[in-house]
Amino acid sequence: MDALLAEIRNCRACAAHLPLGPRPVVQASASARLLIVGQAPSMTVHATGLPWNDKSGEQLRRWLGIEREVFYDATQVAIMPMGYCYPGRGSSGDLPPRRECAELWHGRLLAQMKNIELTLLIGQYAQRHFLGTARKSNVTETVEAFAEYAPRFVPLPHPSPRNTGWFKHHPWFESDVLPVLRERVRRALAQPYGATATEAPAASKGRAA
Repeated sequence: MDALLAEIRNCRACAAHLPLGPRPVVQASASARLLIVGQAPSMTVHATGLPWNDKSGEQLRRWLGIEREVFYDATQVAIMPMGYCYPGRGSSGDLPPRRECAELWHGRLLAQMKNIELTLLIGQYAQRHFLGTARKSNVTETVEAFAEYAPRFVPLPHPSPRNTGWFKHHPWFESDVLPVLRERVRRALAQPYGATATEAPAASKGRAA
């Protein structure tokens, strides 16, 4: 695993297309039980090299009900975005993750993570890649049908602060999805009942799309 991670972090396959240059961000180990598959690093994450080290990550940890120390413990939690490097900005936000990462590295990395109990699919790109034709026509419908993908997957919207409006218009995400998500994460990590995150508590309404 160490050799593979070193190879990934030294990847330069997309260098010509990355405005800030390559800096693959990934966290993994053979013992990890929870896998988080997101889109691609933000500019903040690119700057620090730490996955989900931004406001979206704070929201995600609140959703999961786990502490930062657990989240960044590679022996428990693997973090594998669809694109490992910051892709740059488009007209309405960050560009989509580049395809090369999944093509070059996903299969090899997954083959060495045989203890994964639960995979969280955050956003349309992860859901399209892992669910294929089983996904619904959009992220909202796929997340709403989360029970259909148990026990292996939980599809989620993106926890970006820009998506607050989505959560206000879809209160079922907090009332129906989050309690199940937290329980399944707890089981996957074998955390005791009552474990809570140390970051600020989740707001009563609102999350991301």
